[in-house]
Amino acid sequence: MAFLAEPIPPRQIPLPVIPGVCRIVAPNAGPMTYHGTNTYLIDMPDGVVVLDPGPEDAPHLRAVAKATNGRAMAILLSHGHADHCAGASMLADMLGAPILGHESFTSRVASITGRLRHGDRIGELTCLHTPGHAMDHLCFALPGGIVFSGDHVMSWSSSVVPFPSGDMRAYLANLEMLRDRRDHLLLPGHGPAVPSPSTFIDQLIDRRLKREGAIMKALGSTNSTPEELVHRLYEGRASPVWRAALHNVRSHLEKLQADGRVVSVEDGRWQAVASSEQREIYCL
Repeated sequence: MAFLAEPIPPRQIPLPVIPGVCRIVAPNAGPMTYHGTNTYLIDMPDGVVVLDPGPEDAPHLRAVAKATNGRAMAILLSHGHADHCAGASMLADMLGAPILGHESFTSRVASITGRLRHGDRIGELTCLHTPGHAMDHLCFALPGGIVFSGDHVMSWSSSVVPFPSGDMRAYLANLEMLRDRRDHLLLPGHGPAVPSPSTFIDQLIDRRLKREGAIMKALGSTNSTPEELVHRLYEGRASPVWRAALHNVRSHLEKLQADGRVVSVEDGRWQAVASSEQREIYCL
């Protein structure tokens, strides 16, 4: 599928996205973060909401604090991965604002002061619980078909579903949920906006299902470890991509096992379930 690209953005500068929304791109570029984390500032009638402060980088966080113009009402976290939330406490000290995340929020580098559930409202934003990439992942919807999609849907790359903290079945189910909303713009946690989200999400789903098919083909009639499967499927790719691929393959295997298509055997190896065995499983 065709992913989207953009030039390296300036740092510590609010960049207009749509009316009432700007982003400041954090200086944490890398193979898993593209040019860096998008920290969004969202104007509300009662103040400014900051979504995903990003890393604990003082110049970045000072720029975010300045851009709120003393009107910060809350800091929202899409999920507990460090590239999105490590700077939350420092920013909260600067702004005197609460830090809000999903009720299942888990992080080694941040904590929240208020808990959110699916359907909760923060000003004009509606919380959408979208577990998969992370079990505490939230997207946030504005009226008019605009969704801040965090790492659930990104424009520059497909998302990693880490093992064991992620869930491939939930990820695919929530891709379908977001697609079926028929929104007209996604604002992701990294990279540029996604126009025509339904078509883009369909391509992401197709990409993951094709990866499942490739895993089944790579297994064939033998048994293999996840590492052996990654070597076959991603031969020649760089090590950061290889590590992400291992997480995705492991999560795919867990989903395929739940679907009755593979089984875990000795020494961390996996094998495909013969079609007759599959029929037996589905009849139980």
